[in-house]
Amino acid sequence: MTTVPYNFDPKDEPWILPYRGSVAMWCLITAESAMFLIFVVAYLYYLGKSLSGPTPKQVLELPIFNTVCLLSSSVTVHLSVNALHRKSQVGFIGWLAGTILLGVIFLLGTGREWYQLIYYRGLTIRTNLFGTTFYSLVGLHATHVVVGLLMLTIVMLLGLFNRVGVDQVSRYHTLSMYWHFVDAVWVVVFTVVYVIGR
Repeated sequence: MTTVPYNFDPKDEPWILPYRGSVAMWCLITAESAMFLIFVVAYLYYLGKSLSGPTPKQVLELPIFNTVCLLSSSVTVHLSVNALHRKSQVGFIGWLAGTILLGVIFLLGTGREWYQLIYYRGLTIRTNLFGTTFYSLVGLHATHVVVGLLMLTIVMLLGLFNRVGVDQVSRYHTLSMYWHFVDAVWVVVFTVVYVIGR
């Protein structure tokens, strides 16, 4: 029995297993996307089926400033990853702090919107189907923003004590994937709730 020898081509590169953290994050993002899809479909299905007011057109305003802040935070988190990769601790902390600040501004804007909707326009989660689906969908997204901000804040605190270096770039990049996902979901929520839904 003869064996055919394997001719090694120098151009052939061995396949390297992907980083476990990235694989886990992609799995989480896939599962979370399915959950958001359910809430988006429910919102669209019940749109216009409320038996009483208020309606989206009567109470919702476009959260342009909030949206700009959140989407800008995707840029700052990307810049912080690049700064860490370049071993620039000051750049890493600065851009990360900017990301956290933009996320907090977004949450404060959401809280302000909810306060006005509840106390001035009479829209609560029990008012009608629109209220129930609105607070469920937007609240689910806000919860993800809170979780992301907590994780980013922990990383920033560790960075301030020089516990995050270039050897943690892969881990931090994985966390930044989650933040990009949160921003991408907001584009969908904004489109469905504030553009199509009005």
